[in-house]
Amino acid sequence: MLVTILTASMIAGLVTIIVLIVIRVPNVIRTVEDSPPLPSTISLPDGTKASSFTQGGDWYAVVTTDNQILIFNRDDNSLRQSIRIAPR
Repeated sequence: MLVTILTASMIAGLVTIIVLIVIRVPNVIRTVEDSPPLPSTISLPDGTKASSFTQGGDWYAVVTTDNQILIFNRDDNSLRQSIRIAPR
């Protein structure tokens, strides 16, 4: 009797996990597809090299190897803001 109850609860738990995965995965895929498009080209100031990239709705940012964050307008690719990252 105990083994039957434990088996049934394990099956119910496994079915619950599978259902949650099936429900959540399309939402994650939809979020990635709805993200803003990547800019075709990015013009960095002379002597800077990109380390990482991120983007928002109307802007994108490049972190450079010389500890700066360069924030650009998405519409015209102009430099909106430059932030120097202070060393520790």
